[in-house]
Amino acid sequence: MDPTSAPIDAGHDFSFVGLFLQADPIVKGVMILLVVASLACWTVVFEKVVRLAAARRQAKAFDALVRSGGSLETGMPGIAGHVVKAALDAWRDQDASETRAERRDRIERAMRGALTLEVKRLQNGLALLATSGSTAPFVGLFGTVWGIMNSFSSIARSQDTSLAVVAPGIAEALFATAIGLVVAIPAVMAYNKLANDVGRIQSTFVSGIGLLGNRLARDRGVQHRAAAE
Repeated sequence: MDPTSAPIDAGHDFSFVGLFLQADPIVKGVMILLVVASLACWTVVFEKVVRLAAARRQAKAFDALVRSGGSLETGMPGIAGHVVKAALDAWRDQDASETRAERRDRIERAMRGALTLEVKRLQNGLALLATSGSTAPFVGLFGTVWGIMNSFSSIARSQDTSLAVVAPGIAEALFATAIGLVVAIPAVMAYNKLANDVGRIQSTFVSGIGLLGNRLARDRGVQHRAAAE
């Protein structure tokens, strides 16, 4: 009988749980690391979806307020509130010797500074997605290489090249690669989507900042009402 045609060991469990439990300790460690990374990534994704939805609403409200010329003392929430507060604080701290252009530039710098801090908060966690997306396949590949090495060691020890000898180790090795891809693909897709959303939100605020800076630099009525309070 051809040894390569021997049946695979019926006692070996090829289910996902079985492949994990029967894996080499190092391959098992790789799998655990990848699963933990996956859980962390999904935690970041769900948290960012909620925060970005709120930030998107705030950006639209800020843009509507600026374009409508409404009162700046309405107490806007979140990012919009911080940007408006920075604008009014910068305006109140004005110097009589500065020109309108200088005043506008100073107010806009204050708003952009406040926006930058808020955007950095929105970006917290995106680095984890980027790192997981770029490294998880290679971590899984390490587990694959280690598992295949174990398969070759089994062949050398048993002097048997049948599929029953090599299949378990190869299956465990390929399972590690599969987990790496399961971590990496969603992480990369989520990072691209969330980073793009952050960029759009930032662009909306930047557009409004230019309009609001010009308004505060020239509208004396708004300035006097703000100073009175």
